Amino acid sequence: MFPSIDVQLSHVLRGAVDVVSEGDLKHMLREATDKKRPLRVKLGVDPSSPDLHLGHTVQLRRLRAFQDMGHQAVLIIGDYTAMVGDPSGRNKTRPQLTLEDVERNTATYMAQAGRILDLGKTEVRRNGEWFGKMTFMEVLKLAARSTVHRMLERDDFLKRFNEKTPISLHEFLYPLMQGWDSVMIACDIELGGTDQLFNLHMGRRLQEQEGQRPQALITGPLIAGLDGEQKMSKSLGNAIGVTEPAESMFGKIMSIPDSVMLNWFTLLTKEPKDHIDRLLDAKVTHPRDAKMALARLITTQFHDAAAAARGQAQFEAISQKKLPDDIKDAAVALEGGQVAVWALVKQVHGGSSSDARRLVQQGGVYLIEPDNLDERTLNDEKATFGKGELDGRVLKVGKRNFYRLAVK
Repeated sequence: MFPSIDVQLSHVLRGAVDVVSEGDLKHMLREATDKKRPLRVKLGVDPSSPDLHLGHTVQLRRLRAFQDMGHQAVLIIGDYTAMVGDPSGRNKTRPQLTLEDVERNTATYMAQAGRILDLGKTEVRRNGEWFGKMTFMEVLKLAARSTVHRMLERDDFLKRFNEKTPISLHEFLYPLMQGWDSVMIACDIELGGTDQLFNLHMGRRLQEQEGQRPQALITGPLIAGLDGEQKMSKSLGNAIGVTEPAESMFGKIMSIPDSVMLNWFTLLTKEPKDHIDRLLDAKVTHPRDAKMALARLITTQFHDAAAAARGQAQFEAISQKKLPDDIKDAAVALEGGQVAVWALVKQVHGGSSSDARRLVQQGGVYLIEPDNLDERTLNDEKATFGKGELDGRVLKVGKRNFYRLAVK
C-alpha cells in the first residue's frame, strides 16, 4: 500500500526546513506501513483573500506528496481563524474579516486548491464546525490552556510588545485555535510555513493535554517573490496567481532573479535533484535556458503544455521587440477631447486610480507605434493625449500587458 520509508521521506521532506522530529516521523510512517493505516496529515488555510499565489502552493504540494504516498490529506478551511487573522510575521493587528468575506473567498479557494490536490481524496473540514458551537465558557477554558508569557515567546509578539505596538487580545487566541484544530481532527502530521512553527507546536501541546499522540511537524520555506527578496505577497505586488493566464505566468517567471531559481525548482516542481543541478550549472546550461525550463514546468502545471508554449512564444516576441499576437482591443473614452495618462491606464488596464498613478510614476507604461515599434515611456501621470495621439497605437503596461487603443 505504501512505498518504502526512504521513498516516502524523499518526497514529503523535499525542501523542508523544520522537522519535529524526524525520528517521530519515521516511527509514524513505519507504524502506518505495518498497520496499513494512513496517517492523517493536516494543512490549514485561511481564506483571507480570494486568490492563491505560487507561494501558497508550496505547502499544498507537500500535502499532495503525502496523498501520493497513500496518506490521508486533511485540508482545514479556517473560516473562523480567518476572522481572527493570523498574526504571524505581522507588526500590527490585521483587519478582521466578516463571515461574508470568508465565504466569498472560500468559494474560489477550493477550486484553486484543486489544481494541486486530489480533492476527491481530500478530507475538507471547516473549523467553524467546532468553533461555531463553542460557548463562551468553553472559549475561556481554551484560553486558559496557555499563558501570556508563553505567547510572548513568539518573535513577532515579543517584538511588538517591546516596541509598544498594540497587540489585541484576540490575536493570542489564534495559535490556540490552530492547535485545537489538530485536536479535533486527531492529526498525526501538520504542515506549515516556517513562520507557523510556534502555532504548530501549540497543536502538539494541546494534543498532549488531551491525551493524544503529539503530531509531527514539517515546515517549508516562504518563497521569495518576483523581486527575489521579500516573500511572495499579492499586497507587495510580487506574486504570481495560480489562475493567471499562461502568457502572464510564463513572462513573470522569466523576470525572477537567477538567485531564486534553485528554491523555485525545489519547491514548485518535481524535477529530480540531479536534473536541477545540471540546469543550474552555468557550464552546462545557460541561466536563461534554465529559467525557460522552469517557466515551462510551472506554467504547464497550472495550464498545459500548449499554453506554456504560447507563453514562451509571447515572451520571445517581446524580448525581440515584436508585438505579441494576442493584443487586447481597448476602447478609450475622452473627456473634452483629452485623457490623462493615469486615467488612460485605469480605463484599459483596470485597478484603482492610485495603482494607475503608481504604474506611471514607476515608468511601467509605454506607448508603441505599431508600424515601427518605437516605444515611448509615459512617466508623467498628468500628461494628456487626444484622439490622434492614441487611436491605433498600442499601450504597454508593465512588460506583458498590451492594449490596442481605439478612441470612441
